[in-house]
Amino acid sequence: MTILRLLVIEGNTSEGRARAAASGGTVASDHYAEVLRALSPGAVIDICYPADPGANLPDRMGLAHYDGIAITGSALNVYDGGPAIEPQVELMRQIYRSGTPCFGSCWGLQVATVAAGGTVIANPRGREIGFARDITLNEAGLRHPMYEGKSSHFDAIAVHLDEVALIPEGMTVLAANAWSPVQAAEIRHDGGLFWGVQYHPEYTFGEIASVFRRYGKPLFEQGIFRTEEEKQAFVVDLATLEASPTDPALVWRFGLGPAVTDKALRTLEIRNWIEHAVKPAKSTRGRA
Repeated sequence: MTILRLLVIEGNTSEGRARAAASGGTVASDHYAEVLRALSPGAVIDICYPADPGANLPDRMGLAHYDGIAITGSALNVYDGGPAIEPQVELMRQIYRSGTPCFGSCWGLQVATVAAGGTVIANPRGREIGFARDITLNEAGLRHPMYEGKSSHFDAIAVHLDEVALIPEGMTVLAANAWSPVQAAEIRHDGGLFWGVQYHPEYTFGEIASVFRRYGKPLFEQGIFRTEEEKQAFVVDLATLEASPTDPALVWRFGLGPAVTDKALRTLEIRNWIEHAVKPAKSTRGRA
């Protein structure tokens, strides 16, 4: 068995982590670590918190001691800048320089984009939340190892307001849908390799339910729900799907396919990153 040493970078502030826990969710980095342990049994996983004041962050040499690095989602907006965000962008620059393979969901893709010279903006359509529909692989995506075993069209659990606007040099877009032109990408920058997605392959129905619990006014302003009762009914449906992912009535009602309901397919991008980026790099870097 190959034992991996992995680092999970938490994108949220301590206040954001507290809100997630209070809404019945799991702290993003803790949940990501659980997913990585399931996909790579025995992995040694560290977590760091760059959004926290005074956080002790690894430098380039410290990052090079890891076999892979994963970046969580976040409630922050990278274009706001400031002390919770700028250290995360700089840490991503150091990750590129370290040569350690990196994967990011949502916020992770956005931070990696900015660190490589691209830009991120608020999506004028508003939030893509709940399920990202009809994500479509382009020619590069169809050939990319991150999508080995994945359908060319699929849905995914998602929540994001922001999206990649200016594609940096070294980015290859792999997938898009009607909501966002960059749903997945590879970035090669400064000697490093990043794979990322705008959706959340690590999320469960329970985790996205907690997001809906803590989101209020924006959902009504965007017209996603007309009443609080509608929102609460949807949260109940998500809780039911958490307990029974293939519940026939709900699968039919929400038009869900195996890419969402089957855990192995839902997390396939992360598994493929481990198999096709992390493990080969571990060997070539002399860390077998």
